[in-house]
Amino acid sequence: MRAWLVRRLLHSALTLVLAGVLVFVLMRLAPGDPLATLTGERPVPPAQIASLRVRYGVDQPIAAQLAAFARGLVHGDLGTSIQYGRPVTRLIAERLPASLLLGGVVLLVDFTLGLWLGVRQARRAGGAFDHLTGVASLAAYALPSFWLGLGLASLAGIRWHLLPVAGMTDPLRADAGVLSAAADVLRHLLLPAFTLVVVSIAATMRYQRAAMLDALAQPFVLAARARGLSERRVLRRHAWRNALFPVVTLFGLWLPMLVTGAVFVEYVFAWPGLGSLAANAAAARDYPLLMGTALLAAVLVIAGGIAADLAYAVLDPRVRHR
Repeated sequence: MRAWLVRRLLHSALTLVLAGVLVFVLMRLAPGDPLATLTGERPVPPAQIASLRVRYGVDQPIAAQLAAFARGLVHGDLGTSIQYGRPVTRLIAERLPASLLLGGVVLLVDFTLGLWLGVRQARRAGGAFDHLTGVASLAAYALPSFWLGLGLASLAGIRWHLLPVAGMTDPLRADAGVLSAAADVLRHLLLPAFTLVVVSIAATMRYQRAAMLDALAQPFVLAARARGLSERRVLRRHAWRNALFPVVTLFGLWLPMLVTGAVFVEYVFAWPGLGSLAANAAAARDYPLLMGTALLAAVLVIAGGIAADLAYAVLDPRVRHR
């Protein structure tokens, strides 16, 4: 198991390096001037433009820029944002809590409620509950997230005045106490989190339902029932444990949601997370900031794969000896 983990970490490190180099080169080859947001439409003296290019290192060949970025990365320096003029690490650190809050709540609700509904669908396969929840979940999954977000913001926020529709906190309540501030953040969180849960929970339900139906049809489940075990114990100890493997894989793939979230939803609700920050960086061709967010997302993708493999070893002892 230890040797497998070492090999997995080495492969993951190589994958991360290759992904970083590929993203770095593709960004530089994309059309557009990264200094366009700084110069704007006003004429700028050529000397000032040349000075800005030297300052941000975009006057050098791609290989030299990559080498400079790698040297900074070794020391924990991701460079300075062209758009904001601030260190990339500081910008990411400021936006990270909001992304972790939104993504963590969405993943928690998605995989707890989704697993429960998927198991209930499998237990009542072909019944009214299975059909109703299946149709409702697929209809919600087909909705564009930005369209649903706009609709919820229009109804719950603007027409009915039930919840705030923008930001993470109310700037007029900056002096509120701890409990009041937490309640304010929760009120701002409800709409974007609900939007993301609605459009993403269908996949979890369908994966869990299919895996549970497959597990319930296995011979070891029939043998457990033949030994006189209660249906509850058969479902929990035998069927559900073996039906978790596809969902574990899905969780590993969705782990980057903790950081990137959903760009469209963050835009609709002006949520100050890394998803909207990365979108702004891409639109402005802010190479250092875009590279920092891309590397963070790549790390989470790789970490999700490793976490899924480790979860397999916990769920199935046979995996530990491979």
